[in-house]
Amino acid sequence: MLIIPAIDLRDGHCVRLRQGRREDMTRYDGDPVEVAKGFASEGAEWLHVVDLDGAFTEVNSPNRQTLESIVAAINIPVQFGGGLRCLEDVARVLELGVARVVMGTLAVESPDTLRKLLTLYGSQRIAVGIDARNGLVMTRGWEQTASIESIALARQVASAGVQRVIYTDITRDGVLAGPNIKETCDLARESGLKVTASGGVALLQDIEELKQAVPCGVDSVIVGRAFYERRFTLAEAIRVAEN
Repeated sequence: MLIIPAIDLRDGHCVRLRQGRREDMTRYDGDPVEVAKGFASEGAEWLHVVDLDGAFTEVNSPNRQTLESIVAAINIPVQFGGGLRCLEDVARVLELGVARVVMGTLAVESPDTLRKLLTLYGSQRIAVGIDARNGLVMTRGWEQTASIESIALARQVASAGVQRVIYTDITRDGVLAGPNIKETCDLARESGLKVTASGGVALLQDIEELKQAVPCGVDSVIVGRAFYERRFTLAEAIRVAEN
């Protein structure tokens, strides 16, 4: 089980949202670049960065400049998502040195564009974010409900050639309620995809329990708020995940 620390950016600052609500935000101290360097020095093998301003289609945000600085400052691969809605958006981010991009809204609204991206860049650099509330996929910064269920979307993107999805149960995200292990495992098993779990991790026990989903295809987990609120360290999480 790989532990992937997260940096969510809002106006160039590290933040966390509760259940994806832009009005329910906690801002954390610390320069995002220094936070990224700290995660790398603690043993992170990947870093997950989200542009929340991009996800909410807000303009004139410094987040892309911050992303570029993060990529330049650390020697581990960066996975990035948020507001990538067209071929040009993806190309610009990959040119910054991002190792893998995460499509959410685009995968739902433009399957043909997703296929083009897979042809251009390969499945190692293109992943899909499946963000669901009560089983239904949410798009546009988690503010619009799509007419497709999470497992159906997982099967659809798998048939297009996607190999990895990041699955988030929005009701668990940012509230430290524990991950939705059952739904995450079901999605992995039904789709045959590699799945990164996201949302809800609060305790080291959550990571221990999530390891039960490894046989289903869940091989990694994104952790954010628990690190910022010092519930445990990245080093402690890695030890639990590897034991």
